[in-house]
Amino acid sequence: MNALVLTLSTKSVSLKSVPTPNPGPGEVVVRVHAIALNPIDNLYVLAPVAETDRVIGTDFAGVVAAVGEGVRDRKVGDRVAGFQQGACSTNELPGAFADYVVSDSDLLWSVPATMNLRDAAAVSMCGLTAAQGLFYRMGIPLPSNFPTPSIKPASPSPVSTENPVVLVYAGSTSLGMYALQLTRRALPQAKIIAVASPKHANFLTAAPYGANHVVDYRDAAWPEAVRALAPEGVTYAMDCISEGETAEGVSSTVAKNGRMAIFRSPQGGGFPADLSPAPIYGAVWEGLGRGIGYNGGVIPADPTARAFAVAFDEYLSKYPLAPNPIRLLSGGLERVTAEGFALLGGILVAQRGDAVIDGVKLKPLSGEKAVFELVAEK
Repeated sequence: MNALVLTLSTKSVSLKSVPTPNPGPGEVVVRVHAIALNPIDNLYVLAPVAETDRVIGTDFAGVVAAVGEGVRDRKVGDRVAGFQQGACSTNELPGAFADYVVSDSDLLWSVPATMNLRDAAAVSMCGLTAAQGLFYRMGIPLPSNFPTPSIKPASPSPVSTENPVVLVYAGSTSLGMYALQLTRRALPQAKIIAVASPKHANFLTAAPYGANHVVDYRDAAWPEAVRALAPEGVTYAMDCISEGETAEGVSSTVAKNGRMAIFRSPQGGGFPADLSPAPIYGAVWEGLGRGIGYNGGVIPADPTARAFAVAFDEYLSKYPLAPNPIRLLSGGLERVTAEGFALLGGILVAQRGDAVIDGVKLKPLSGEKAVFELVAEK
């Protein structure tokens, strides 16, 4: 099969022919129809966690091509979506940017007939990241129809959910839009404040996102605007960028007994480690239930985090999230690094500039997800 493979010695990616994976016990092989790009895909090329040359890529959607021993919940031909930690050497699973990918059967969700696979490819990783931040780490009560795994709230301090205020910084990012959807489902009575570009205000205040207010992130005084909307402080806050001033600004709006989720470590995001209340940090990769390479070390397998991910995929199969708007890019795997990675930019959001391909400036991604279709659906 064809796959995009990271060459460590040059920190470059090339299209290569590699063996097609076979499913082990409890696994399925998926013929990949569509892939979605995440900043982490390019980050793991620029700053690899792999120790050997590995297939890259995270988000995928496709059709089950083979099932392993003991699999009862999937059959050949099923439409599914999921994610992998591409270019990781601490376990043997290859990444998603390939003709075929192997995955644990229960770490996939069933794509409904009403959703195309291009849209489905954009859901899995950011959807789980949002759910982890809201429910698994900050302890927001789960939606009533969520399969309830064993969850230990990240903090024992009581947080009132009678009149909660929820802040989502970078509400028009992929992570932010899923956080808004899940928050509105879980806390229909909440006041939700999104910090984003005003051009997305009408979109973010409409269903299924349901933000009550959109504050302009370009206004240096946005924390003051948030505090004016929440005089007693924000109950729950998600910083979907978690870099430098974003973490400090979000922290300044949180109530003393509130909670804040971040998605980069202070070291990786370049912000103080002593923010108060202490931000809650974790990696989405924990949901894969395998040892993973991360931040120069190895995160051991976490059965509880995996159980939450399995429950979330079951939830998505029955109550799918609305996919984020996508930008369908032309070509297949051969165009991912040239065009896709150019749009993703560098390691930090603040360092990203205009993408230019063959002398043509590309429209920056804003409120949308970059997707490549490898196999057109009939």
